[in-house]
Amino acid sequence: MSTKPYSVVLGAGLMGRLMAHQLLRAEHRVVVHEAQGADGMGSAARVAAAMLAPLAESAITEPVVVRMGQYALNRWPHILSELSKPVFFQRNGTLIVWHRQDAGEAKRFEQLLLQNQKQTPQLPQLQKLGQKELAMYEPSLSDRFIQGLYLPEEGQLDNRQLLDALLQSLLEQGVEIHWNSSQTPDDFKNLKVHQPDWIMDCRGLGAKPQWSALRGVRGEVIRLYAPDVQLQRPTRLIHPRYPIYIAPKPDHVYVIGATEIETDDLSPASVRSTLELLSAAYSVHPGFGEARIIENATQARPTLKDNLPAIQRIGQRVLQINGLYRHGFLIAPAMMDCTLEIIQQGHSVKANDWGLNIHSTSA
Repeated sequence: MSTKPYSVVLGAGLMGRLMAHQLLRAEHRVVVHEAQGADGMGSAARVAAAMLAPLAESAITEPVVVRMGQYALNRWPHILSELSKPVFFQRNGTLIVWHRQDAGEAKRFEQLLLQNQKQTPQLPQLQKLGQKELAMYEPSLSDRFIQGLYLPEEGQLDNRQLLDALLQSLLEQGVEIHWNSSQTPDDFKNLKVHQPDWIMDCRGLGAKPQWSALRGVRGEVIRLYAPDVQLQRPTRLIHPRYPIYIAPKPDHVYVIGATEIETDDLSPASVRSTLELLSAAYSVHPGFGEARIIENATQARPTLKDNLPAIQRIGQRVLQINGLYRHGFLIAPAMMDCTLEIIQQGHSVKANDWGLNIHSTSA
């Protein structure tokens, strides 16, 4: 009989696949249950830009997420090196630009980032760019913008390549995965045989019946094939109504996004959102005018009341990891390592250092 700890992972989105992969490396026997299919269509992680930008995100989130994001930015290369399938990853920094009429909004944004840097000194210092410096970083934008901000060392990866690589790794190592298997922690109570040592609930919004504070925040993302555009790093456009990001992926693919709507409605994107995203992208680079729309997708991101992530411990053997909101790829490795510390030590030093919420409830 195996003496390995037996862990069940509920949910095979980003957090579930990462947890299963890391539990294997910790010599657990792992079984995964996913309510939908292997294509990841039900996962918020599939519809994402996967930008790793702690300073840029500090404008809309709390220091705990920034600290976790900076940690995860350095953790990702180690995780990716453990996978047999390559995943696009880069740390070319983040570029922020604005049109002349939005200079006031850009100044407020810059001051906010500078203030946030004081709270997290380990973040690289932002750099102000004139037109000459802008031409060095992104030559194709220097004729449309006269200044910008550069946030060094920030990164991105390809979300779909990562999901595929994690799944391949799990399958290669013989993990038992049950697709279209909607399970809850309660389904593993009072089993006469094969009682799990640990249950990791990573179901995102699927966990709402057990975690009532969860809500969905809808995001809309457009994927474009734009061979006439040459951007080397994620670029953000400051605009008072629809600030957007443009994240370059391999093979001339760009992910355009920004929208946040307080609903878990997964119907197709609205005409208004689509027009605003595409108009903003075109205002950044005219080459997007001849781009081809590959996909216009929507998804609801699991979010708690304070928009911050949390780990909830139910009894002795169930851990719920949730509330990653729009920061899934930014903080998932940090959430994973905190969870592993709880399993191995009974508490997480990292979570305490960062200020991550860990709740305990009765079984």
